[in-house]
Amino acid sequence: MALNDDIALLSLVPLFAEIDEDKLRLIAFGAERRRLSRGQQLFREGAPADCAFAIASGSFSLSRTLVDGSAAVFDTVGPGTLLSELAMISLVERKFTATAEEDSEVIRINRPLFRRMLEEYPEVAAVVEARIRESLQSMIRKMERLAPKFA
Repeated sequence: MALNDDIALLSLVPLFAEIDEDKLRLIAFGAERRRLSRGQQLFREGAPADCAFAIASGSFSLSRTLVDGSAAVFDTVGPGTLLSELAMISLVERKFTATAEEDSEVIRINRPLFRRMLEEYPEVAAVVEARIRESLQSMIRKMERLAPKFA
């Protein structure tokens, strides 16, 4: 795919939606494409995460290991989805397993590349911080709604 196609795809990712094309060009230029066949795992739950993946084409099932050791799919995601966004900022482990549901392609965004963008464009750091804060607040609201079920 062409660099402009990658920039267009990245602009669809909510985390990058407010970032202008010139800044997205830095990510697109330094990122790498990876193709996966149906049934191939992109990453496994519990593995160290050093990058995020933007889904360019295809779809992925997201699963977690249950207490009894079996795996349960909790979501299926497609183009424009960013998986493991916190891995671009900090050392974390994968919270789920991502498996290609069909032949798919992703854009791999590694931590050094993303940090370079934040260093070169401090205004992007403010946008990213706001997006992450919104995501955390949304997660907290969901947890608060579930709390009575566990009381």
